[in-house]
Amino acid sequence: MPRALTAAGGIDALTHSLEALASFMASDFTTPLAMEAARLLFEFLPRAYDKGAADIEARQAVHNAATMAGMAFANAFLGLCHSMAHKLGARYHLPHGVANALIIEKVMAYNAHPAPTKMAAFAQYRYPMAGAAYARLARYLGLAGGSDEELLQSLNAAVAALKARMGIPASIQAAGVDEKVFLADLDALALDAFDDQCTGANPHYPLIAEIKELYLRAYYNN
Repeated sequence: MPRALTAAGGIDALTHSLEALASFMASDFTTPLAMEAARLLFEFLPRAYDKGAADIEARQAVHNAATMAGMAFANAFLGLCHSMAHKLGARYHLPHGVANALIIEKVMAYNAHPAPTKMAAFAQYRYPMAGAAYARLARYLGLAGGSDEELLQSLNAAVAALKARMGIPASIQAAGVDEKVFLADLDALALDAFDDQCTGANPHYPLIAEIKELYLRAYYNN
């Protein structure tokens, strides 16, 4: 398949693992699948991107990782990144994996808030643990950091480096979305993302105004 499709599909699978890991519905069954899927993707996706069918080991590892991440999110569900990416991709005809890639680090930082708002439907949980979940994955990947915050920064930096390695734009603006059009669409994008089915499992339940802010941060990459 074309390299761009490998990149988009691979980053979509990585986003599946990252969102399943942080979901309110994550469990002892889904978390190991999500973590190992992420490890395989960080290790083998660049090789699959570079060599394609000439590197069968890498291709198989990426396919396995995508399936494992799918098993994780089929049971733990997804989150706000997918909600926002669904609307962004549909409105501007961006590949789904690219749309996720443009947003995921911003949502991870948002989810790692130490005292996030909760969704009442999941009141059985004492409090969200997204920051600790991201830190656990960073340790599993061997990334540097002494605190959960530092480990999240390392994880986000690794995601950004992987995207850049495969030529994925660093921002919505860099992906070719016109600024005036985007700003005119922003209210509708945020409202539609809030209503998306994936929002309910996000560990930090968002206000529409917060989704707008995340879109703006993803647009300018700030």
